[in-house]
Amino acid sequence: MDFTGPLIAMAAVIVSCAHRHEQHAGGHPHTHGRGCGHPAIAHDGHTGYLHEGHLHCVHAGRVDDHVIAVNGSNPNRCTPNHGPGEHPKDHGHGPNCGHPAVPHGDHTDYLIDDHLHHKHGDHCDDHGKVDVKP
Repeated sequence: MDFTGPLIAMAAVIVSCAHRHEQHAGGHPHTHGRGCGHPAIAHDGHTGYLHEGHLHCVHAGRVDDHVIAVNGSNPNRCTPNHGPGEHPKDHGHGPNCGHPAVPHGDHTDYLIDDHLHHKHGDHCDDHGKVDVKP
């Protein structure tokens, strides 16, 4: 029997659901924690800190780069009718837009209040709510 097709499909599901937890490359002189000045997001049972386009989480004395998983709460879907009151229609999310960048699945979203926003063509997609900590 040839199991190649089902194995490839299963591998794709596993990869799409996996959380990336990689040790942050290079030195990291800043200590993340409550009141460190970076937006904090609770995910996967712990808190990560948004810093220069990364979601930094401290584990066993090192800083790891994490990613918000694509799932039912934080989908990667097109929502062209996302509320126009969220920000001006001509506002484009991207580097230096004024919103913290959030790694989400295989792309970057931007944190607006407690929601992930993603620039998609001529509109902004809503990629769900996250648990932002004070």
